[in-house]
Amino acid sequence: MANLSIRNLDDAIRDDIRLRAARNGRSVEDEVRVILREAAQGGRAGAAGLPADTAPIAPTSRDTAPPQAGTQPKVTLIIGGGIAAYKSLDLIRRIKERGIHVRVVLTQAAQKFVTALAASALSNERAYTDLFDPQSEFDAGHIRLARECDLIVVAPATADLMAKMANGHADDLASAILLASNKPILIAPAMNPLMWGNAATKRNVAQLQRDGIRMIGPNAGEMAERNEAGTGRMAEPTEIAEAANALLRPQRPQPLKGKRILITAGPTHEPIDPVRYIANRSSGKQGFAIADAARSAGAEVILVSGPVELDEPRGVDVKHVESARDMLSAVEAALPVDIAIFAAAVADWRVVSEGAQKIKKKAGEAMPPLQLTENPDILATISKRGTNRPPLVIGFAAETEHLIDNATAKIKRKGCDWIVANDVSPATGIMGGDSNTVNLLTRDKESGEIAVDSWAPMSKEDVAVTLVARIASSLAKETS
Repeated sequence: MANLSIRNLDDAIRDDIRLRAARNGRSVEDEVRVILREAAQGGRAGAAGLPADTAPIAPTSRDTAPPQAGTQPKVTLIIGGGIAAYKSLDLIRRIKERGIHVRVVLTQAAQKFVTALAASALSNERAYTDLFDPQSEFDAGHIRLARECDLIVVAPATADLMAKMANGHADDLASAILLASNKPILIAPAMNPLMWGNAATKRNVAQLQRDGIRMIGPNAGEMAERNEAGTGRMAEPTEIAEAANALLRPQRPQPLKGKRILITAGPTHEPIDPVRYIANRSSGKQGFAIADAARSAGAEVILVSGPVELDEPRGVDVKHVESARDMLSAVEAALPVDIAIFAAAVADWRVVSEGAQKIKKKAGEAMPPLQLTENPDILATISKRGTNRPPLVIGFAAETEHLIDNATAKIKRKGCDWIVANDVSPATGIMGGDSNTVNLLTRDKESGEIAVDSWAPMSKEDVAVTLVARIASSLAKETS
């Protein structure tokens, strides 16, 4: 028992042990001892090969569900001890807004300006402060913080912290992490203008640049000190977050640059009266993911969305609508476009006459009749346009039975070029979920022959990226 270590365990098991330790108020080392003692006493094996009571606990509002591999970059944010440290709390939010996981480390000096509790609350992660913390250092926690990330951001990077970095010091948690890391490092210097212009600081900056350290700022402007101005202000949190995002997600080829794409997403709400409406279970996640992927591929994207509870994709022109008729009007107003993707789950029916007041239930009387009429067919309307028809029209077929047969009939009936077909039976969990299993039906423009390509199950984000790549490939073939 003299040499306990969990460094070589599977990530999932290691995370489960840490969660159990936190839940039981023990150090990780003590928790391992408890687990081994229970196993030696014949404890029943449970999830991930641990005793039964170490099965993963469900994430709470204070826990972050583990991201799917390769989908969420990770940043270790080191907050140095300067007045600009207060901006680093906003930086945590700005980094998270970009879909990046954040762990925070505070130097002793940083804790004079901001608290570990505040950093922890904003990051939804424990904030780290002590190199000799027994709860994290029994398995070399500073090495984990240095390696279990994709980028280290230092903000503010004070003159003292930069000097430590340039000269290889490792006398506290922050400097030990920086020395032990093999990951890219981005620093945001912040100090008095005279300190920034000092010859020693200039030497340190030159050394850090030779070492491959990336730097953003400092900016020029007013200092915290009265009547002080010059170069030394920490870059703004949005600037740092964008720089981090650019390092984590380098600019990719933009095969759809110059293309204008229209996408519909979400459900429609068809009012019955001022309180009630006809709707469906669509979350809009797939359409929003396609919009984001198309924007990343360089396209100008117009997203016409029904009522959803999703954040708008950055860089996308979002039009919010309620009903099918509203959606059709917004779609037609967005034309002409190069590509139209109709991922919205549009209600097929609406009531003939919407009640001006809430329809009351009256004792002894039968339910008032609801006369329905068919909504406009947006996919067919755009597919069969004589003018301004997009060169590529893609529809979606959400089916609960005879998936390929129904999708094949739909592509013929609607007149679109491609159909993305998926089984939305309740057992699949696709409607409103985060994953999808799709079949892509494509119709040859000359022969009319329909080909079916069945894709493996994947996240909706991956479906979006794959679909956009397929679109780009098809357009490249047409122009070659």
